[in-house]
Amino acid sequence: MADIKYYDVILKPLVTEKSMNGMAEKKYTFLVNPEANKSQIKEAVEKMFDGAKVAKVNTINQDGKNKRRGAVTGKTAKTKKAIVTLTSDSKDIEIFSGL
Repeated sequence: MADIKYYDVILKPLVTEKSMNGMAEKKYTFLVNPEANKSQIKEAVEKMFDGAKVAKVNTINQDGKNKRRGAVTGKTAKTKKAIVTLTSDSKDIEIFSGL
């Protein structure tokens, strides 16, 4: 396993209808590095966003989809999602405030 720095853990925020509804309960969804574990995700969120205190992290591994182009078959890259729940006294994450 490679040494992953905290700024390499979170790839991008995931903006879907379901993830936007979870923001009312202080649940934020991110696409993360597939090699990252829950403690690395928690550390990255707390360091990247000021005032954010993580209560728990749930992760979801998604395998790549099968794709065909003519006779050639292959798979897309596998991804990992993280649903981060903040404590009730922590500040909201500003990235999602304008959406």
